[in-house]
Amino acid sequence: MQASATGQQHELRSGQHVAVVVETGGGLRRYAYAGREVVDGYPAESLPDAARGQLLVPWPNRVRDGRYRWDGVDQQLALTEPGACNAIHGLVRTLPFAVRARDDATVTLGATLLPQRGYPHRLDVAVTYALAADGLAVTVSARNTGETDAPYAVGQHPYISVGTEHVDDAVLTLPTRHWLRTDGRGLPVGRAAVTGSPFDFRNPRRLGATPIDTAFGGLMRDPSGRAITRLANPEDGFTVDVWAGTAASHLQVFTGDTLADPDRRRRGLAVEPMSAPPDAFRSGEGLVRLQPGRTHRFGWGITPATDRSAAVG
Repeated sequence: MQASATGQQHELRSGQHVAVVVETGGGLRRYAYAGREVVDGYPAESLPDAARGQLLVPWPNRVRDGRYRWDGVDQQLALTEPGACNAIHGLVRTLPFAVRARDDATVTLGATLLPQRGYPHRLDVAVTYALAADGLAVTVSARNTGETDAPYAVGQHPYISVGTEHVDDAVLTLPTRHWLRTDGRGLPVGRAAVTGSPFDFRNPRRLGATPIDTAFGGLMRDPSGRAITRLANPEDGFTVDVWAGTAASHLQVFTGDTLADPDRRRRGLAVEPMSAPPDAFRSGEGLVRLQPGRTHRFGWGITPATDRSAAVG
């Protein structure tokens, strides 16, 4: 039997829902409902490519040049996207996360983020995955266990699927009012309304060949405060909703056109809830000043269904 590349595998079950959470980075490797794969995950013997299912702490997306200034001190993060000279997707993706609590349908994992180059702060990071009759709920928390205020933002990076060979054939509904224009390094340079753009999916329509690697803001929420992105299979009405809670201010959506493995491209749609936009460590937009002893919580989840009809625009 081949060993897992991501450490201990935690399988959760509730009714027709099955999820697998991994030790490395506390990420989501698999989620299936009624025998259908809901996320485009990865095998146990492989590492997650393209941040697949991973936690993005203490920042999601990119920091230009890995440089920012905090409380009068210039900081330099490691350039983890060297081709674009950016620091990308935080610092916990390879940390081992240990079990803190679990039962058949729920697991809580935790890890300590120690002070390091570019981020001289200490955080206790925990993530809870909970399966229920309506789907998967995820709560990410971070407590500042250090002695100084820490800059903080968070996100997660699932790729969702509704069983179409490529996402081109799926119907997308995206509850956003504006999108962020970016430069060649994936960094924001301005904001534009989705109206009249290729990115206006406020009403459901087929994704088609539209390439997307874009952050969206102006989230439209239901009465409970959730912003719900829906991907639907127009052939059988199977849908997957990704909901983002009130702590999420932006969504990054990625069709995977630039993935290194051509077989991975446009196979799943990354829908990434984020508490701040790209480059928040520099702009300050959405950035939390996490004081010693304080905790930040961030919730999102996935709701699959087999009995909803998909309207094709």
